[in-house]
Amino acid sequence: MSLEFRFQSVSTEYQKIQTELASLVENRTRLDAQLSENEMVKKEFAQLTPSNVVYKLVGPVLVPQEQNEAKTNVETRLEFIKSEIKRVDGQINDGEERSEKKKNEVLSLARFSQRQV
Repeated sequence: MSLEFRFQSVSTEYQKIQTELASLVENRTRLDAQLSENEMVKKEFAQLTPSNVVYKLVGPVLVPQEQNEAKTNVETRLEFIKSEIKRVDGQINDGEERSEKKKNEVLSLARFSQRQV
């Protein structure tokens, strides 16, 4: 395999990893927003009295929902979002490590090709 072809191949792999990282960071940002929203809902639920009515949006209609059921749903969502954040953080860390290795490989090939000239 020629040096030029190898360099092009490694550069393409590096760009692919960078694209994946950008997508993962976007997902992480979305999860942070969802976590924040659900934590605000949880705080609002903490201030409810037993006489307050909670509604759930089903399509275009607001339907009454039991407070305990609504609170449980929010807790479940929070747990899910937190586990997704951990998973995505792990993927980001892995991607950053792979990116760094590919970047070093690209730089090494670039230095080697400059020495050849």
